[in-house]
Amino acid sequence: MSTLQRTPFYQSHLDAGGKLVDFSGWELPIHYGSQIDEHEAVRTDAGMFDVSHMVITDVAGPQAKAWLQKLLANDVAKLKTVGKALYSGMLNEEGGIIDDLIVYLMNEAETEYRIVSNAATRDKDLAQFNKVAADFDVELTERPELAMLAVQGPKAVAKLKQAKPNWSDILDEIKPFVGADLAEIESDNWFVARTGYTGEDGVEVILPGEQAQAFYSLLLDNGVKPAGLGARDTLRMEAGMNLYGHDMDESTSPYECNMGWTLALKDDRDFVGREALVAKRQQSKEDGTAMKQVGLLLETRGVLREGMTVTINQGTDNEQTGTITSGTFSPSLKQSIAIARIPANVSDEDSVQVDLRGKGKFVDLRVLKLPFVRNGEKQFD
Repeated sequence: MSTLQRTPFYQSHLDAGGKLVDFSGWELPIHYGSQIDEHEAVRTDAGMFDVSHMVITDVAGPQAKAWLQKLLANDVAKLKTVGKALYSGMLNEEGGIIDDLIVYLMNEAETEYRIVSNAATRDKDLAQFNKVAADFDVELTERPELAMLAVQGPKAVAKLKQAKPNWSDILDEIKPFVGADLAEIESDNWFVARTGYTGEDGVEVILPGEQAQAFYSLLLDNGVKPAGLGARDTLRMEAGMNLYGHDMDESTSPYECNMGWTLALKDDRDFVGREALVAKRQQSKEDGTAMKQVGLLLETRGVLREGMTVTINQGTDNEQTGTITSGTFSPSLKQSIAIARIPANVSDEDSVQVDLRGKGKFVDLRVLKLPFVRNGEKQFD
């Protein structure tokens, strides 16, 4: 068994009473005593998550933009100002998703970018980066020495300003999905971005690993509650956000996991996977096999789980099936929710059920548009 990796916040987690578990080879906190309390803190106040296990890669070179335009299904040409971020899938040649990631424009010359991608897919991501880079004049530098902390919740920015008054002007200025270099007011390698994975306001801060514990303590002293991976998952589920390896993978098309909006197809840009993606989409429409992603709500007792089969029009000539890709009990809604992939032709008139206990007793599900919760508010009647 290989030794688990530790982030620069490891000692901070121990000091705060975190219960540490193996998460994709990293020793990270699942909770600090109560997942529900941590979830609630992020929905109503402010919480912080160690996300240092995610992979930060700096990109530089005269063909950095061209490389990204070949690598990604979304188009970095949309990034018009320094600091602006873009969410995109990175596809394989068959149009399946290798990973989803965020890329930031880091200079006006469009020769420097920063990618933040998932930890569990690190090796195959870097392999794809380097494979595509072979045809471009671009330099890739992974930054494992940096730490990353997500500070999320309706009071996250206010508490961050209280902790770091010299950040106030920048925090007031940056809009959602925009980041800013803090080198001039902090020191080298400090970066803050108005991004997150919870459906709440907040930021993600990248900083030197050796300064991570002091920053964590400063936020603790200013009322930001530590939150673990358990709360992170229920928050992202309520926000309707995909988790790689669950709601999408290399066999999943962006169209099947609510990522069609990230595809930049208006011009003839030749990105990896484009040809197969478009052909499969057309074929699935013609033969009636197209799938879509929806939210499911269970209005009776029980918990929806990943892998459960969703049955549409059970026992009829028009019976079809889908799959739950993520399921949990929602602390905000006090009901079970799920993200599922079902046939694209399912409408409001169809009956949608799941055999909750595998005994042939089907229970009704309500089909909803994602998200379930955003900015603390339920998103359906």
